[in-house]
Amino acid sequence: MADLSLVDSIVEELRALSSPSIKKVLVNHGATEPFFGVKIGDMKPIVKRLGIDYELSLALYSTGISDAMYLGGLIADDAKMTRSDLEKWLDEARWSMLYESTVPWVAAGSPIGLELALEWIESADERVSSAGWRTLSTIASITSDDKLDLPLYTALLQRVAASIHTAPNRTRSCMSGFISAVGVFVAPLTHEAISTAQKVGVVMVNNGNTACKAPSAESDIAAAAAKGVIGKKRKTAKC
Repeated sequence: MADLSLVDSIVEELRALSSPSIKKVLVNHGATEPFFGVKIGDMKPIVKRLGIDYELSLALYSTGISDAMYLGGLIADDAKMTRSDLEKWLDEARWSMLYESTVPWVAAGSPIGLELALEWIESADERVSSAGWRTLSTIASITSDDKLDLPLYTALLQRVAASIHTAPNRTRSCMSGFISAVGVFVAPLTHEAISTAQKVGVVMVNNGNTACKAPSAESDIAAAAAKGVIGKKRKTAKC
């Protein structure tokens, strides 16, 4: 069990790093209280100091404070995360930064990430299905092609083409992101991903009170091709 006094001190450290401007931006992206509005860059020295710590990551996430929950994901020992841990984290993820970033990043690094992702995409709950597609995208970005189930990913692209326009808003965004991830990170399926993007066409996503534009998988893949990074994997999806 984590030292609760350490958890309290980290929470106070995060509180001191709060930024009204960042908090305003996060509110526009759907953040809900409690949260402080800490720049991700300001968390990095804390991450470096704490290192990977399974118990502490669970304790920070359990505070219910979004900044601490995000930090918990950054220091999580993904390989130790259990099904119960990940399901609890997803259940407690109140907004997209957590259910589309923190939870998928950690799930993808766990031994049961693919299994959970395939279960999650079947959910009628927008948060859960979004997390599932993002987990599948993350797995594609960090797993060598020889360890990926390429026929499965091909079938998933076909599923996206057939169902994206009737999916819930955030799920549509994450499904489009899945096409991008496969096209960019899985070289054997790049052409299949481009074909899927062309079949799908424009994906309408309501990004609320933000300047974010609707995702374009075809543009994302083209940009990666122009940079010569198609097929280049990430060491970690966490950032």
